[in-house]
Formats: sequence, C-alpha cells, structure tokens
Amino acid sequence: MVKKIDKDHARFRQIVRGKVKKNLRKYITQGELIGKQGKELVSIPVPQIRLPHFRYSSKKAGGVGQGKGDVGTPIGRGDGGEIPGVGDAPGQHILEVDVSLEELAEMLAEELELPNIEAKGKKNITSDKNKYTGISQVGPESLRHFKRTYKQALKRQLISATYNPLDPIIIPVREDRRYRSWKVTSKPESNAVIIYMMDVSGSMGDEQKEIVRIESFWIDTWLNYQYKNIETRYIIHDAIAREVDKETFYHTRESGGTIISSAYKAANKMIDEFYNPNEWNIYLFHFSDGDNWGEIDTDECVMLLKEKLLPKINLFCYGQVESPYGSGQFIRDLEDFLLDEENIVLSEIPDKDGIYDSIKEFLGKGR
Repeated sequence: MVKKIDKDHARFRQIVRGKVKKNLRKYITQGELIGKQGKELVSIPVPQIRLPHFRYSSKKAGGVGQGKGDVGTPIGRGDGGEIPGVGDAPGQHILEVDVSLEELAEMLAEELELPNIEAKGKKNITSDKNKYTGISQVGPESLRHFKRTYKQALKRQLISATYNPLDPIIIPVREDRRYRSWKVTSKPESNAVIIYMMDVSGSMGDEQKEIVRIESFWIDTWLNYQYKNIETRYIIHDAIAREVDKETFYHTRESGGTIISSAYKAANKMIDEFYNPNEWNIYLFHFSDGDNWGEIDTDECVMLLKEKLLPKINLFCYGQVESPYGSGQFIRDLEDFLLDEENIVLSEIPDKDGIYDSIKEFLGKGR
C-alpha cells in the first residue's frame, strides 16, 4: 500500500519538476550549477513553491500561550497596527531542492527532443533495461497481476472450503495479491566517442571559454545519462593543436594566433588510431570565435572536413562564440563550402543566453 506521505512527496517532486522544466533555459545558462555539482545531485534554487504549514485563527485566540495570560504580559500587535519602515508586500521565497543529473538530462531531452545514438559496435556501452521476470507478493498496484491474484484467491477459498459453486464469488484478500516483478538488465549498445576541440588563442577570453564549458557540460550530461562509458577526448589549439585532459581544456590560458586546421588534423589522426568508424559513433564539437589565419588555412579546413572527417563521423558541430576580438568569418566560409553536407551543424552563440538554442541546433530532433 502506498503511504499518504509517499503520495505527497511524489506530488511535491512533480511540482519541483514542473518549476525546473519551466525555467530550464535559465538554469542551463547558469555556470554555478556546474560548480555545485555533487556526485549525482545538483542543488537548484526554485522560486515560488509554497510548502504546507499550519495556520491558526486569530479570532478564537484566548491570549498569550495557554490561558488568558497575566496582567502586564506583552502581547503581539493586533490587526490594525503598523510598524514604521516595514513593507507590506510579500517577498519571494526561494527553496533549494536537490535534483539529480539524470532528471535534468531527462528534462533536457523532453524539451529539446534529443535523439538516440545509432547502434554501432557492441564493445563498451550498455544501457539499462527493465525486464519482467517473475511474480512477487509485493509491489505497486499498477503492476498487480489480475489472473495470478484471482487464481490465488480461488485456491485459498477451495482449500478453506469457503468457495460456493452455486454462488461463485471470489474476493481476494491482501495475501492473495500477486505482482509482476522485474530486474534491471544491461543491454549492449553502441560505442561512442566525443571529441571536443576549442580555440584557446588570444581572442578567446574567459567569457567565451565559460560559454564553451557550460554547453559542453550539458551535452555530457545528456549523453552520459543515456549511455554508459562514453569516451571523451579534448583538443585545444591556437597555431598548433594538442590533446589535453578535461581540467586543462576548460582552464587553459593561452595566446597567439589561430590555425584551425591543426585541430582537425589532430582529430583525424586520433580517429584513425583509436576509433574505427564501423565500430564507433564519433561526434566532433569545435568551438571558436571564427578568427582563422588566412584563407589558405580555411581552404585546408574545408578539405579536411569534406574528404577526411565528415565521411567517418556521425556529426560535426561547430559553435562560434561571439568575441570582440575575433573576425567571425569562419562560420560564413563553412556555410559557403559545406552547406550541402548532412552531418554538419553550425551554430552561432552570441552569449550565455544562446547556449540553450545552440544545444537544440546541435542535438535536436533529427540529428
């Protein structure tokens, strides 16, 4: 039997979920969520949720505490009084609630209609699947097995000689109820690798890197929610490219010019050495401010994408972060030369508010 407190708690969680989902765009753009991330939970401030509490009528109050009170005992101010300097408008009450990363990823998927990864290979990734395997004497009412319950009640009444063939009424009692039971099985799924590339030249400032950090966090949250053991690799570049770890990727401070082709060459070499396209789902995400060293290198980038990378990968996503120091020309060049390619997505990210739409462009329905 489901206890009333469990029903109340479930209802409260639904209210919280509705509030978070309603303001999901706002939460996505808040970098502090990443800093507050625990092992599995994130604390989120949710406004305007009223918790149930007792209210006492002032009309039947007998005095202070119990009884009428003694002479001279100070009492609270009546309805007609005012306290100078104190406002009479209600304040906004903020409640911090813990929301699992799994719940956030599920909400993100619902809002952006995020797809499943195509199956390739059966090596590293497994997804959890519920499989009904037997019958149990306990369980939720939604999984009650009607036939098994009926047969158990009939058997009991036959054994106890309370069954009347002329009046065949079967009334199950609590001990007769039977429920479907299940176990979680691991189902082999596709291998997947995500390769993040980021421009760390002098024109990419802290604000631009923070945008990349937030967007990458939400992409990781979604993909790790749906699949296990996804591999993630990181490449940074200015005039040269090199592979780094996650911490270095998000916190590197560098300067110098930009040769984007160096990152694409590094990614192509990585794929050839470690990730067979027939066995792996390969996703490339490149973030830059669009400032590249001359048309010669842009031509080489187009060649590398068209002839080397795009034939091997599931999706190439280029996010151009607006910067006061970058020319922003690179995305225009990709539009001119690669517009007909099906597995390339281009997105302009003007500021943090553009992260939500960029994720939808990258991973939304049909990708």
